Amino acid sequence: MLKSMVVLFLVTLIPGLELRASIPVGILGGKWLAEPMAWPAVVVTCTVANILLGWGVFWLLDPVLKLLRLMPWFERLVMRYIERARAKLKPQVDKYGAIGLAIFIGIPLPLTGAYTGAAGAFALGMERRQFMLANVVGVLIAAVLVTIITLLIRAGINLPIFDILIKA
Repeated sequence: MLKSMVVLFLVTLIPGLELRASIPVGILGGKWLAEPMAWPAVVVTCTVANILLGWGVFWLLDPVLKLLRLMPWFERLVMRYIERARAKLKPQVDKYGAIGLAIFIGIPLPLTGAYTGAAGAFALGMERRQFMLANVVGVLIAAVLVTIITLLIRAGINLPIFDILIKA
């Protein structure tokens, strides 16, 4: 089971995918997992990994940006990503505060997770505590939604919304 947990942890670390990919991989199985895991263990593993990921990205952004100043071309690339994240998040954070960030992180679509949430919160100057709480709530929202959708798919229940989500 430890090997499967490591695989799920690593899949969760992939930017743009996070637990939106690792929970389905864990629940639906696949050749990547060394041995099968019960879906609650999959959800806990992926959720904890995603929460830690968000916190790590938020804490490391400042030192990483200082280091990137040595490579201007790379700094421009990262700053463009951070600016895009800030632009996506600003309206929600201005209107709803940390709850807006939590909802943004919780939307189970690519590029709306902990990476983008951490980058946007950093760019907006959000307090560490505020981000940590919003990240936990957002990741929990995403975990619940992705788990429900994945379990419905595993049970063979096909709802029209699945086609919309898959095409998005």
